[in-house]
Amino acid sequence: MSKQIDERDIPDIIRKPLITEKATIALENNQYTFEVSPKATKPQIRGAIEKLFDVKVVNISTQNPPRKKRRVGQFIGHRAAYKRAVVTLAPEDTITLFPDV
Repeated sequence: MSKQIDERDIPDIIRKPLITEKATIALENNQYTFEVSPKATKPQIRGAIEKLFDVKVVNISTQNPPRKKRRVGQFIGHRAAYKRAVVTLAPEDTITLFPDV
């Protein structure tokens, strides 16, 4: 029951893949980590991933990490808010994060 996603909305939902040590270890379990829009819902994320990479999504876990304070001189601000989505794919599907050039 994935919601139909317009292809023009995919860049607004899925920002970029996150490549960290923990995310690289999770690749062994067919789990991929993406930075997504903070307002994106799980059905929107599922539809965007399935349409963008032509794979079957089994499970999605999302986290909203707290915003970190940043200071520039006397001004205190925050880093931009983001949402992290860990997407588990079906065993037969994979996503190529580093294509051979």
